[in-house]
Amino acid sequence: MAEDFEAAVEEGLRLAKRIFFGKDRTVAPPKPPTSMERSYLPNSPMVYAVIADPTIVDNPDMPSYQPHVHGRCDPPALVPLQMNAISLAVDCYLDMAFVSVSGSWRVHCVMGSCYCDCRIAVPMGEQGSLLGVEVEVPRKSYSIQLTAMENGSGTQKVAKIEDGGFLKPHIFTLTVPEATISYILLRYMRESFQIDGGMNLSVKLRWSQKLTYHDGQFTLNIPFNFPAYVAPAGKMISKHEKIQLNVNSGPETEVSCKMRSHPLKERPRQAEKLPFSYEADVLSWSSYDFVFKYTISSSHTFGGVLLSPPSSLDVDRREMFCCYFFPRKLLSRKVFRREVVFVVDISGSMSGKPLDNTKTALFSALAKLDPEDLFNVIAFNGETYLFSSSLEPATAEAIEKVTQWIIMNFVAGGGTNILLPLNQAIEMLSDSRNSMPIIFLITDGAVEDERHICDTMKSQLTGQKEVSPRIYTLGIGTFCNHYFLRMLAILGRGNHAAASSVDLIEARMRGLFASASSIFLANIAFNNYDEIDDLEVFPSQIPDLSSESPFILSGRYHGKFPETLKVRGILQDMSKFSLDLKVQDAKEIPLRQMLAKQEIDLLTAQAWYSENKELKEKVFSVSVTIA
Repeated sequence: MAEDFEAAVEEGLRLAKRIFFGKDRTVAPPKPPTSMERSYLPNSPMVYAVIADPTIVDNPDMPSYQPHVHGRCDPPALVPLQMNAISLAVDCYLDMAFVSVSGSWRVHCVMGSCYCDCRIAVPMGEQGSLLGVEVEVPRKSYSIQLTAMENGSGTQKVAKIEDGGFLKPHIFTLTVPEATISYILLRYMRESFQIDGGMNLSVKLRWSQKLTYHDGQFTLNIPFNFPAYVAPAGKMISKHEKIQLNVNSGPETEVSCKMRSHPLKERPRQAEKLPFSYEADVLSWSSYDFVFKYTISSSHTFGGVLLSPPSSLDVDRREMFCCYFFPRKLLSRKVFRREVVFVVDISGSMSGKPLDNTKTALFSALAKLDPEDLFNVIAFNGETYLFSSSLEPATAEAIEKVTQWIIMNFVAGGGTNILLPLNQAIEMLSDSRNSMPIIFLITDGAVEDERHICDTMKSQLTGQKEVSPRIYTLGIGTFCNHYFLRMLAILGRGNHAAASSVDLIEARMRGLFASASSIFLANIAFNNYDEIDDLEVFPSQIPDLSSESPFILSGRYHGKFPETLKVRGILQDMSKFSLDLKVQDAKEIPLRQMLAKQEIDLLTAQAWYSENKELKEKVFSVSVTIA
């Protein structure tokens, strides 16, 4: 799909050479990317004219003689539209950012007497989730909202990539005004909505994305790298760029800016919000991503609890709470010694690049183990293949030995039996002492007994001693059951990552391994919530605190929340740790929107696991109303 999109843009840029802007034009015809950046995938919000008939390509203000073009473009070409203005507004809350991009694009490439559809591309940052799209042309408007559509027989319509969908995990595209995909509800006057040559389109895009966290520092990264060929032609056309950023990291915290990619100016603090802004007429559009890095400091603690009532749109009428830790103030704590078992799928579907990239990711993880750590590797298809019958110290000799063993034994073939190697891994880790036992499961498959596997793991982990094995799961591709893998990670107090393409395997594995390797507070629990009724926590099994990510735990409840939440856990030396977290009203922090994605992901996994129809309907209702 991404390759077809790039080919359509390349054809569109070729057609754009037909457009004549006059002898005094200030922009050259579009040029292809250099050899170092041979990609036509968008690195910023973009709008394209969808051209099926190449004869309509011309300057709408200055028609010129055009040699006749035979045939049609099949599939249609995509001509990048020229952009007249762009503004970016971002609100950051704890580890979540809400992004709004508003821009003006002109259909500069279609005759004034003709019209076309337009394709909108929305590249998003880390774990981006599209919330809405609005398009306005003179006297008409068009908007979408995320929902589900069913036809008369109750089955979902099938989406065409030409209408909309994900080109890459972080790039969403849709076509207006013809998009009719299953998860988009269109609201506009179809009979009178068309995009004519020379029109200006006002487009507003909204999405949410996660902030990355490393060594006590948050990083916001938003695709904002516009290609030179979207600059408007003509000396007198102004280019206006505006950026607004608000950072709100909770009560009684201070934000310290460490790096800013664009010339933001800090504004006077507004209550708990620290604003930054930038606005200017520019000679050229931004040619690099918008990046903002900052740290959070607090005089009294490294976390807190926020409370919020349900909104009028909320299907769940219980109160909301959010418990958060910023690990920065505890980074001096020692992390747990690791006992790690890598459980790797080598079934027939892993043949080729999936297995090759998995081996590369595994070699990288093994190289990061310390000599005092213990490890093992289990490969599986219909059978299991063990590097060693027991855990081995991660010495240089052992790492070299296992590397050669992986090269010799990771040969794709056969079926998929996940339960057997998981049971073997649990058994190996059953005698762990003063360490963090961890299982990494890497697979691209789906099996028939997935709920039985979850039941078995739940039973096995419940019967473990003080620190039970943690389960981290990496799902490769779109055919494996990510609900199942997420549920396994929930039961095992770990994390789940999805590598939707094989090129992401190493990066996703690196993130999982970094999170698991930096745990310094485990078995987190709360002491004093006796007066809370109907308590539900997301996730149900409370994860550990790692220096590589902030701790965000949310939930719903009835009753009276205590003024101070007492938190306990165990440290690397098995000593007990306790902390009192102050409970406060969320005030300007929109908890419902901020926590929605986490709640939806966890409820979806639980709905799959329990096969509960009411829970599935709840997930749908939350998904529709949150945007």
